[in-house]
Amino acid sequence: MPNILITGANGFIGNAIVSKLVANDKDRVRVAIRKASRHFPETVEVHEGIDLAGETDWTRALQDIDVVIHCAARVHVMRDTSTNPLSDFRKINTEGTLNLARQAQAAGVKRFIFLSSLGVNGESTTDAPFKADDTPHPHSPYTQSKLEAETALMELTRGGPMSAVIIRPPLVYGPNAPGNFGSLIRVVNKRLPLPLGAVANKRSFVFLDNLVDMIICCVQHPNAANQTFLVSDDEDLSTTQLLRKIGNALGKPTLLLPVPTFMLHAAAKCLGKGKVAQQLLGSLQVDIEKTKTMLNWKPPVSVDDALRKTGATQR
Repeated sequence: MPNILITGANGFIGNAIVSKLVANDKDRVRVAIRKASRHFPETVEVHEGIDLAGETDWTRALQDIDVVIHCAARVHVMRDTSTNPLSDFRKINTEGTLNLARQAQAAGVKRFIFLSSLGVNGESTTDAPFKADDTPHPHSPYTQSKLEAETALMELTRGGPMSAVIIRPPLVYGPNAPGNFGSLIRVVNKRLPLPLGAVANKRSFVFLDNLVDMIICCVQHPNAANQTFLVSDDEDLSTTQLLRKIGNALGKPTLLLPVPTFMLHAAAKCLGKGKVAQQLLGSLQVDIEKTKTMLNWKPPVSVDDALRKTGATQR
């Protein structure tokens, strides 16, 4: 029974990992958070007041810990007014991560699992899905900071007693999902007609339960050591297909108008919404064959069941 420390336990993914581990009743769970914003079960040891900065002392939080699952990060900031966004992301996502990892290694931690981002691979796919071992092409200060953390982690643990595991998820969805997926749910719930009935792209997603299952698989699996993995539901969807499935899950069939995608791209460009258009109209696929083969893992929840579970909380 490993002792596990989870950072970012207040967040969407981190909290789900805590809940799953507590439900399994096999692992001893500790969380490190800056400020409590959730109620944790009594069996969870909570260390409050811990910042992610590069000078943080993690001694108490790391005592007797076998595995660190590092979910905490500085994520995309809407209307970021920083004069140097990359520097700000590096302070938390790169320097903060490496500070924790160095102290973890010194404290005798056996495995460090780092939740990175598919954006490290790139912003979109054209001819083929991304693979875990493709040459990275980070497309933003956030993803650049994540790649730098990955590279430094692998260098730190090379040949040492602590192994590193890098996991790059695509968009994560589930009950009460934040961000873009939550916005799609709200739009479908309103039953408004959408001009997205002719979108033939392909995108990979991952249901929260599937991601958590894969992360927990990496806690002790011997083949996970010092590897980078991609993860998804293993069923890619076009935006049109996704919206239809969401509508079915909510019991609110969506009216999708077959507007040609070139017109949607042109309209988005005029409105200064090119990034939104890329997310809705572009392709972003991942190949998880390495993950399935090396870890003998497959997503336990199908897309249709995942969307039903997600939709059940949104009606």
